[in-house]
Amino acid sequence: MIITLVPGKNHHFNIGISQLNKQQQTQLTEWILTYLPKENNLSGTLVLDPLAGDAGFRRYYRLNTIPSLIAVDSPPSKEDNLSYVKISLALSARGIRRPHLYAVDFKRGFFLLEDLGDQLLQPLLSTESVGDLYSIAEHALLAIQKTALDPDVFPVYDQATLAKEFDVFATWFVKELLGISIDKQAKSMLNKLCADLVSSAHSQAQVIVHRDYHSRNLMVIENKKLAVIDFQDAVIGPVTYDLVSLLKDCYVRLPTELVTSRALIYKERLEESGIMGTVDDQTFLRWFDLMGLHRHIKVMGIFARLALRDGKTDYLQDLPLVIAYVVDVFKRYPEAAAFGQWFEAQIMPYLILQNWYNENDEIGSSFSINQDNCQ
Repeated sequence: MIITLVPGKNHHFNIGISQLNKQQQTQLTEWILTYLPKENNLSGTLVLDPLAGDAGFRRYYRLNTIPSLIAVDSPPSKEDNLSYVKISLALSARGIRRPHLYAVDFKRGFFLLEDLGDQLLQPLLSTESVGDLYSIAEHALLAIQKTALDPDVFPVYDQATLAKEFDVFATWFVKELLGISIDKQAKSMLNKLCADLVSSAHSQAQVIVHRDYHSRNLMVIENKKLAVIDFQDAVIGPVTYDLVSLLKDCYVRLPTELVTSRALIYKERLEESGIMGTVDDQTFLRWFDLMGLHRHIKVMGIFARLALRDGKTDYLQDLPLVIAYVVDVFKRYPEAAAFGQWFEAQIMPYLILQNWYNENDEIGSSFSINQDNCQ
């Protein structure tokens, strides 16, 4: 078997860091010194070492305390900081490891968080480790899905939200990135596909959904335990959403047969735990694949928006794998056949002109995996 680590930059460490101005840095520094926990010793001047951020507007700084802490500047005008705190506390109550929250200033958008280090799951994937690491990730996911469905903490991933996210593809990927106009016939086809995908999503069991559960949002900490980050957009939604985010990762490609086998093993765990009733394999895999199609179509739009609007052009290098996932599904499911025909006729001719696109890019650097290591 072959697992693929997609070439390209790790956005957590290579995207340009947006600095605070002098006044903002002074305010943040004074706030940190006011709320610095007693157990975090500081010898000398406080130093804020900038870290690369995520796809949002948050800025992260590692502090030179012992042990170190992470300070976050999360602009209240752009980020929902109250949701982050509520979700963080709800996950912690379930025993799910995440950065401990020491202090928060909602008015200014300042946070003091536990420093979990720099070790993401993705770089640790290898022939020997992939089975164990994905098993741990799936175990952590099951714990998240057992979290109580509290609508006061987790918004419902309703049909309107799913449809709005789908529309990001047409606006940012098709129109803005490729410069393609969408005619009435294509718009009608896209609306029909969106309706079918949303219907499939809502026919599934509804659970807590991290909404971006993949190898770059999972941190490996002591004793091979996993901690979850970037969970502020968690919702109540379809049971296959996070599973397909993990197994059809936008940055790592697992062999198709491995994806299928792990998905079905996880289905059995869902049934055994009572999270989901008994579902036949074909139905579950259809849910899984169509949920992945919705997610990856959305991600195509999001990556285009990050590149064009926010200047985070490294995300363009990740698009070939995302596109490959989309192509794979529309070739296998009748619901997506019309979309596939339109995509190949109208989109592919423009794709091959892009300097970031090569249909072979998703192959990446690969290595063999023993099936025995993947159970």
